[in-house]
Amino acid sequence: MEGKKIGNKTVSVPSILGLGKEGLDAWLAERGEKAFRAKQILEWLFVKRVESFAEMLNLSVALRAELEACFCINPLEIVEVNGAKDATRKFLFRLQDGRLVESVFIKASQGSQGQQSDRQTLCVSSQVGCAYDCKFCASGLAGFTRNLSTAEIVAQLLSVEAESGEKVNNVVFMGMGEPLANYTNLAASIKILNAHWGVGIGGRSITVSTSGLAPQIKKLADDTEAQIRLAISLHGASDEVRSRIMPVNDKYNLDRLFEALHYWRERRKQRLTFEYILIEGMNDSLDQARLLGKRAKSVGALVNLIPYNTVEGLPWKRPSEEQQEAFLRAVKSSDVAATLRREKGGDINAACGQLRLRREEELEISGEG
Repeated sequence: MEGKKIGNKTVSVPSILGLGKEGLDAWLAERGEKAFRAKQILEWLFVKRVESFAEMLNLSVALRAELEACFCINPLEIVEVNGAKDATRKFLFRLQDGRLVESVFIKASQGSQGQQSDRQTLCVSSQVGCAYDCKFCASGLAGFTRNLSTAEIVAQLLSVEAESGEKVNNVVFMGMGEPLANYTNLAASIKILNAHWGVGIGGRSITVSTSGLAPQIKKLADDTEAQIRLAISLHGASDEVRSRIMPVNDKYNLDRLFEALHYWRERRKQRLTFEYILIEGMNDSLDQARLLGKRAKSVGALVNLIPYNTVEGLPWKRPSEEQQEAFLRAVKSSDVAATLRREKGGDINAACGQLRLRREEELEISGEG
């Protein structure tokens, strides 16, 4: 919501970016406007990327005034942009209620097999903070505040493209928050990002990462028309290890999670991905590696190993490179595809939530928070 000054009063209005075609069609119909106006407005928003309703010159003055009264366009303010030597950039946004969220823009020069890649990925946030308390993650250190609106999710991409001058062609819901805990706004934002009348990113270039909310995985499999990809933050191959790292496992243990993943696989062609952060002395044993390989093989999943990205205030460390490689070989011994991701963005604290936490601490110290 954005505050607009009308006379001496400030009135909150929603962002039009979250309305979608059906919502915009309904809004226009209520006002007796022709149906083709929706196409014109959507083109101004998602193709021409205007920043004000006054720029929508093929609309009547009266309609532009009505839009101005009812909506804002971009509900985000860029607070800070940090660039890394490897071309990874982190964006810190302020929401209209003063809360902070992050997005990370990653330019890949090489694909997984070493070939040249033109993939330009935006890691978007879905919540302010997180309630799931994964022990390695900075996002949940300050607790959960609220879900992001559909518009706040979509606006992250529009803002990054406008600021960077670059085109995002791959979106991953791997930023702050648990996307499936914000299911309604997640589904609506995917539709806008994917639609030909919206941003127009192909379904196979949209990935939802979840800590393992089994019922919502099934719901997403049934509800979403786009052929999106699903990534599971696994981080433990046995219930005993995973529960120590991820409290969500106490509610949705591995048996229940894998039952949902088999359900997903029955309805989707895209390969699943297991994200597995390697933490020294916690989940990096070769027994875990071999069990991880077997679990991945059971659902045809790709395993993406990620050495732990240090978070200030947390005690964990990444394993040695020798142990990382040994773990990778043990996973591959089950005849599954596995990769070992080299860190990107380490010099800008790119792990989810770190920039937000630092800025909020600065505000508290200065008395601005």
